[in-house]
Amino acid sequence: MNDAKVKSKTFFVRVWGENACFTRPEMKVERVSYDVITPSAARGVLEAILWKPAICWHVEQIDILNPVKWASVRRNEVGSRMSPRSDGIFIEEQRQQRAGLFLRDVAYTIHAHFTMTEKAGADDNVNKFQEMFARRVQKGQCFNRPYLGCREFSAHFELIPDESSLPEPVRDTRDLGWMLYDMCHDATGDNGGHIHTCNDACHPSFFRAQIINGSINLKTAEVRA
Repeated sequence: MNDAKVKSKTFFVRVWGENACFTRPEMKVERVSYDVITPSAARGVLEAILWKPAICWHVEQIDILNPVKWASVRRNEVGSRMSPRSDGIFIEEQRQQRAGLFLRDVAYTIHAHFTMTEKAGADDNVNKFQEMFARRVQKGQCFNRPYLGCREFSAHFELIPDESSLPEPVRDTRDLGWMLYDMCHDATGDNGGHIHTCNDACHPSFFRAQIINGSINLKTAEVRA
């Protein structure tokens, strides 16, 4: 099949916020963020703006627009989660005080495209979703508010019209080591909608993150599950 029929053009979306926390999975007790946004978090921002079963987002590159800044915060969190079988949670008994190392004053440019999936209908096509996504970003519309790692850290977003208008990334080159790339989900956990229930077959994948002249190129990244 022709790539033009299954793959969209590359979109450039600038996202920014006052705070962010892209939690390292190896930190079990205290929240410690990665230095920059993870590919899965970048994809989550795009899916919050436009998600349909007919499309799948792919992040190509991430530009870091602001220098990495840190903030150490101690806050109260609830130590357990509600479940459908629960009679409720008494917050005073479940409250825990935890320290966190978060990012502040973050801004990124996400380079991404989407591909059509096998769930695309007869009336679905690339142009339809390209126009839909561009229209939603320009109007500030989203299915749910995009966030930067944690839901309390809301993300602002805007569409950059073309490559010539891209903001200049920071002048930084360094090796960030292994970083979370995404979760490899088992399709048997899908319930037919956007909600996925993980099982034992679901597992994380990682890649060697390298910032070169302020950008992380994901098209050439070596991903290991």
